[in-house]
Amino acid sequence: MAEPKKSTRTSSSSSRSSTRKSAAKRSAAKRPAAKRSAAKRPAAKRSAAKRPAAKRSTSAGPAAKRAARARASSKATTTRSRSASKPKARPAKRDPLAAQGMAAAEEDFASRDYVIPGVDADDPHPYKWHTGAKRDHGGVDAIEIIDLVKQFGRTRILNGCNLGLPDNMISMVLGPSGTGKSVLIKHIVGLLYPDAGDVLVHGESIPSMSDDQLFETRKKFGLLFQDGALFGSMNVFDNTCFPLRQHTDKSEEEIEEIVNRRLREVGLTEAMYKMPNELSGGMRKRAGFARALVLDPAIVMFDEPDSGLDPVRTALLCELIREVHEENGGCYLVISHDLGTARRIAEFLAVLWKGKIVESGPADELFNTDNEFVRQFLNAEVKGPLAMD
Repeated sequence: MAEPKKSTRTSSSSSRSSTRKSAAKRSAAKRPAAKRSAAKRPAAKRSAAKRPAAKRSTSAGPAAKRAARARASSKATTTRSRSASKPKARPAKRDPLAAQGMAAAEEDFASRDYVIPGVDADDPHPYKWHTGAKRDHGGVDAIEIIDLVKQFGRTRILNGCNLGLPDNMISMVLGPSGTGKSVLIKHIVGLLYPDAGDVLVHGESIPSMSDDQLFETRKKFGLLFQDGALFGSMNVFDNTCFPLRQHTDKSEEEIEEIVNRRLREVGLTEAMYKMPNELSGGMRKRAGFARALVLDPAIVMFDEPDSGLDPVRTALLCELIREVHEENGGCYLVISHDLGTARRIAEFLAVLWKGKIVESGPADELFNTDNEFVRQFLNAEVKGPLAMD
């Protein structure tokens, strides 16, 4: 009886085993999606195959990356140094008159495409008073203006201006408002470049200079602006020290000695530690004058130093300019339209009108000229070529 039971268990066990195998086969048969998904994986392999650069980059390591960055930086530095060594190219000079097919001497005012302040469009001879005569001053010119033309848009401010300013004299350029006096100064120091013509300072052409040459040449100049142009965050002493600290290697002791001397010359010793907003208009101009002198410039220019001052302070400033010039010498250029200032300090006069010099020469000769316009302007007469319009 035991033997039949054993065979029943064996047969039952093999039956269960075959059932499990069948179930496994059915389960495997129900997974075709997984096989299809696996079959679709060659795309990933292809994608991986298309990334050799990334593999190379990864295999290159940090050292290779640093080397690549170093090569790129070296190349950029070389490019910058080459470009820096090349002089900055300036735009080619173009004569506005030549662009219209005419020479300066053949200017046709009826067909011009620009306007000149003070020139009537219907006047065929607007320069009949401009003799251009330059009377001999007995010296050498420190500054020469040659056929200078400057135009802003359609407005021509300077139209063939010619002028020589003598060395070791106080020169003054006079003229009605809006005739280009301040524009003339900006050409002399290289803040503006002419459309035609040239500017010579001690025989050297300002428009032809490189930036480095112009930077060095500007150290020859001292400039007093209309309102003093002091830095509002600095006191008088530091304002006056600024050019010396910026452009020289002098010690603070040397700078202090020079600044104290210049401030003493202009009468501001007691006000050296005041801020600009604590100064009167005349004091600000004197502080600006002291700052213009600290580099011992060969040329000092004053852009309307008498503007905004009462007659007494104007006279005192003129006296100061004359005294400092007697002590230091050099070419002093004063831009103004004040006749009192002209009579007090000017040794050489030039009258600018309609973009050109009418006449120039020693002051005493121009005050006695026969030129109708110059006589009217220098004597403030009502009748003459210059009218309100």
